[in-house]
Amino acid sequence: MIGCIEGEVKVVRLGTCLIMAGGVGYKVAATKETLGRLSVGERATLWTHLAVREDVLDLYGFENERELQFFELLLSVPSVGPKSALAILNAASVETLRSAIAADNDSYLTNVSGIGKKTAQKILLELKDKIGSAAEATSAQLEREEETLAAMRALGYSLHEARDALKKVPATIEGSSARVREALRLLGGA
Repeated sequence: MIGCIEGEVKVVRLGTCLIMAGGVGYKVAATKETLGRLSVGERATLWTHLAVREDVLDLYGFENERELQFFELLLSVPSVGPKSALAILNAASVETLRSAIAADNDSYLTNVSGIGKKTAQKILLELKDKIGSAAEATSAQLEREEETLAAMRALGYSLHEARDALKKVPATIEGSSARVREALRLLGGA
């Protein structure tokens, strides 16, 4: 299987990129954050997962092994396919998602496009023991993140816009107000 790909970035599109490696162009699906860090003409290295189905071979790429491992952990949940797992990783950082699972917070997961309450509950049930105390952020940090998200929504930003902005806010910035200010600054500079 293809575990890693390194080569020149030929094209970056919405949801995918094309990486030339060994004379072959590989179409790789990735998160918006990963794709945002790629530059056409530059070399890139992505950790990959090859999803094999009856009629399709899809390659999914990640910036680091930690994201890949979490993606594969999500795939271990019945009814979560690669596209849903990628949508979940698009919604929040691995640390925030681990915290939501450790805190048994299905409402955080249901805000992900295409993830319903039943699937969110399956994810919690299947992964809570696997994640366990390994979650790095506490329940209080997750609550602050939800408060910050609610504040951004109250300011008129869509859930998608608010989550994208908050993913870019460094973890070193603490407190809902400070995180909202930084997210607004990032949105203003975009």
